Amino acid sequence: MLARSCRERSVPARTAVAVGAVLAILVAAAPAGARAGQTKAEARGAEGAGPSLEEVIKGDHRSARHKARDKYRHPLETLRFFGLEPHMTVVEIWPGGGWYTEILAPYLKGRGKYYAAGRNRETRDERIQRSIRRYDAKLAARPDLYGEVIVTELSQTKTRIAPPGSADMVLTFRNVHNWMKYGFAETIFEAMFEALKPGGILGVVEHRADPEDFPDPQALSGYVHEEQVKELAKDAGFVFVAASEINANPKDSRHHPKGVWTLPPTLRLKDRDREKYLAIGESDRMTLMFRKPK
Repeated sequence: MLARSCRERSVPARTAVAVGAVLAILVAAAPAGARAGQTKAEARGAEGAGPSLEEVIKGDHRSARHKARDKYRHPLETLRFFGLEPHMTVVEIWPGGGWYTEILAPYLKGRGKYYAAGRNRETRDERIQRSIRRYDAKLAARPDLYGEVIVTELSQTKTRIAPPGSADMVLTFRNVHNWMKYGFAETIFEAMFEALKPGGILGVVEHRADPEDFPDPQALSGYVHEEQVKELAKDAGFVFVAASEINANPKDSRHHPKGVWTLPPTLRLKDRDREKYLAIGESDRMTLMFRKPK
């Protein structure tokens, strides 16, 4: 079992990209499988003993429901863009139902470290408590895959998501709007900055607002302006590195009766115009990379 520190708890077995210099940075940071001219065998060798990222994503351990969303979430391309490598210490913020846990934990197991920075376990919100219990049960059901996951907490008052300066990468998927809604986005970005090593990477995927719309400081529609995310990151000390259109969806007008939750997978309108929203697919998303200065 991995070492514990402060608030960390190792869950037991039971329970369009920038050009010039930026391109050089990305090529250097990209994992072996993403580099041009390499065979699969060469990429596998560079990743070391253990499954390749592509093999994990295709693995039978992932639920069919989660795999069905790969065409919208592009996990292979997204993680390669951020420069994920198997030896890294990676923190995922608010892993929810474990969509990315199914990929990150097996990929890093025995080679790197995976911190799952979840919600506040002392909350009185029963919805959040149910989510925590489901996540714990998921980890406990497959200790062969998730036995090394280190669960920490992240909230307005609990910000020690990993030992300071220990993480190579922090990843957050579709969470920024929640922090903005309740007014503690600055606190979260500062916590992510503190956890990273100098030179470490912050990867952000978020629902992208229409640039013609007036920025909502609370992001109540679920959509956030790219400049809002960049400003939050800059204020915390990050330097912007690059953006990608990997998770873009030009079919998404970003103007829906129930905000982003009108679209799949939530489909908040239920059967009303269901086929229309299924045809649109999941939201248009920004994919941004930041670096903690050395």
